[in-house]
Amino acid sequence: MSNRLRIALTKGRLQDKSVELFERAGLDCSPIKDPGRRLVHSLPNYPLDAVLSKAPDVITYVEHGICDLGIVGKDTIMEQGGSFFEVLDLQFGKCRFALAVKDGSNFYGTYKTRTIASKYPGVTKAFFAAKGMDVDIIKIEGSVELAPILGLADAIVDIVETGATLKANGLIPIETVAPISARLIVNTASMKLYKNEILDFISKCEQFIEG
Repeated sequence: MSNRLRIALTKGRLQDKSVELFERAGLDCSPIKDPGRRLVHSLPNYPLDAVLSKAPDVITYVEHGICDLGIVGKDTIMEQGGSFFEVLDLQFGKCRFALAVKDGSNFYGTYKTRTIASKYPGVTKAFFAAKGMDVDIIKIEGSVELAPILGLADAIVDIVETGATLKANGLIPIETVAPISARLIVNTASMKLYKNEILDFISKCEQFIEG
């Protein structure tokens, strides 16, 4: 009898896109599409159980071996890090980390230490460290666009899809920090224990990824 794998799915849009991919691969996802209040769902026609969770918890569950696999955004992986295999770019949930400033400001044209606001201090720190720049980083939980408007920061590092929110608040992206998309991650021990099952699942996904 085949071992049942357990996969952690990021709730929301990535969950919906994951279900679309699974269905293209022939997996019956009806339990996930009508989950009610249940957070763990068994697929009827494939040895896979899906756990619905928040993005940071996907990494935690996979790292600790509670789940064999996970689907999570590259943004969460970059910020949180962790010990696991990142095996597949699933090509959905595409956006980017961008450095944005108030329209008309000259971010690089000064020697003073710049202040950057971001929900992602780890990503921000690594980006400027690679440039050899010393910056002050302020972690913001809510609308990070407010920081330059109110004079709290010289710039922000945030996730940008269309740029419409930036534009509406008088900000412009001046540099891409990193591209983002959903990734399939695998627990390191599970990859050895359930290698055949995991490779079968990866193969199913690979065939139906839409670029």
